[in-house]
Amino acid sequence: MLSDPIADMLTRIRNATRTHKETVDVPASNFKEQLANLLVAEGYVAGVERTRLDGQPADVLRLTLKYGAKREQVIKHIERISRPGRRAYVSAENLPRIQRGMGVAVVSTSKGLLPDREARKLGVGGEVICVLW
Repeated sequence: MLSDPIADMLTRIRNATRTHKETVDVPASNFKEQLANLLVAEGYVAGVERTRLDGQPADVLRLTLKYGAKREQVIKHIERISRPGRRAYVSAENLPRIQRGMGVAVVSTSKGLLPDREARKLGVGGEVICVLW
């Protein structure tokens, strides 16, 4: 059993992009699906599909990774911030600006999972799940 399934998902994405894989499979959950859809909306992942592999009891999320014209990584850095042992909550005023606005901090708010720009615009804070650029 994993103690931090979100960190596992981020690690799978990080490892897959570094080895230039086309897709990566992640055990599915509703939260992970929301996170994956946010990564698609922000342009870091090409697509996400919830499916069940043959002979597997649980669903998986199949993320189609995105690369540049010369196969350079779109996701240069991805890091878990709030962990089970150390939660990181911030107010709307203290939301981090990642790479001077070129990166994204994923924030879990009362309005759902939001990128830092949108959370700042709505004036809501929350738990900083991860950052990426």
